[in-house]
Amino acid sequence: MDKKIKDKKNTAKEDNSKIKTFVLDTNVLLHDPDALFSFTDNKVVIAMTVVEELDSFKRSNDETGRNARMVIRSLDELRSKGNLAQGVPLKNGGILKIELLRDHKVKLPSDFSLDKSDNAILSTALSLNERGERVIFITKDINLRIKCEILNIKTQDYEKAKVKIDELYSGWREIKVGADLIEKFYAQKQLSIKSNLYPNEMVWLKSQDNPSKSALAKYSFKDQALMPLFHQKTSPWGLQALNIEQRFAMELLLCDDINLVTLVGLPGSGKTILALACGLQKTIEEKYFRKLYIARPIIPMGNDLGFLPGTKEEKLDAWMGAITDNLEFLLDRDKVDQRTEEKIDYLLTSGQVEIDALTYIRGRTLPQQYVIIDDAQNLTPHEVRTIISRAGKNTKIVLTGDPYQIDSPYLDPSSNGLTYLVERFKGQEIFGHITFSRSERSKLAALSSELL
Repeated sequence: MDKKIKDKKNTAKEDNSKIKTFVLDTNVLLHDPDALFSFTDNKVVIAMTVVEELDSFKRSNDETGRNARMVIRSLDELRSKGNLAQGVPLKNGGILKIELLRDHKVKLPSDFSLDKSDNAILSTALSLNERGERVIFITKDINLRIKCEILNIKTQDYEKAKVKIDELYSGWREIKVGADLIEKFYAQKQLSIKSNLYPNEMVWLKSQDNPSKSALAKYSFKDQALMPLFHQKTSPWGLQALNIEQRFAMELLLCDDINLVTLVGLPGSGKTILALACGLQKTIEEKYFRKLYIARPIIPMGNDLGFLPGTKEEKLDAWMGAITDNLEFLLDRDKVDQRTEEKIDYLLTSGQVEIDALTYIRGRTLPQQYVIIDDAQNLTPHEVRTIISRAGKNTKIVLTGDPYQIDSPYLDPSSNGLTYLVERFKGQEIFGHITFSRSERSKLAALSSELL
């Protein structure tokens, strides 16, 4: 009997040794408020310094402030279920604990000042590490990960919403077939082939025997076959496709049964202007949507100019230059004059087109609208989820961006909301995606993308 009890104690001790202690940095919680509950069957530790930092962020009116308030509310709910200082059990089998920096015996090297919040959080992780816990410090701050390495603390980026950027779904592929199959495709207006294609994936059929024979197609999940592009010869708002990728993008942007489109690619590939041209076509010309709504995150490149005077519209002019530049081109091409500005003003004042900062989208419902979110690479996965949830009945949402042009300090090509969305939605019947590989802006722009 005694031996059985002893064996049980040993087993419990072994199981306990497998538990990891994840110490979360403030930026992780501001990136994803649900990070508290993302470490199943393990211990999650929040340093008291993190709670203080959340308190300082909670008054902000942006997404960061909202996320801070969400985390604080979650902690308050858990507080009612136990003592946070001693540890509260979570539904996922883990434990959440708020740790006070009580152990003064554990000291950081003299180079680390405890006056800095980052170092105070590090000190908490170091304290737990020296107590023998299997500590893993989770932070999106590269510099903090370097400090952890110096202090011999295991550290990781927050990986939950990360994708393998090198393996990102391209949305189209090239398939080589016999010339007879291409002829069959043109004759029968469809072609069944054995291949694991995703719904709405674009295909460039090329002949193995005759290089001059080819066809462009879209995979229909409903028909389980390749179908011709319906909008292959369309020129929305007078804009012509300059390459195959742009043709594929136009098909997705104009197709009524595709409610979500993502366009990813290098600068000058045509992402924004294609989205705008197709949005104007569907809204102004075809009147399929009642409004074209365009928004982008307010994140500066380089030093911020600070407070801008004037009305909301005047403030937005400084941030929406990329949108108005493209609108000017579409309205009057190379003959921009005073009438061009009048035309843009008319579209805006008539309510047919609305340009806004993404900050103002929260709480809105957008029914029967063509929504374009530009520079979406600067959004977190949580922010993208918030935007998609704004879609009302018969609304189409288009997100464009370049994952290699991120201005947010805690996002990268693998963790931003745009690439996360592509990876999560591929395979859905209402979704389409194209990754652009060519720049059409100018020879100079193309060379800069290639060489710099």
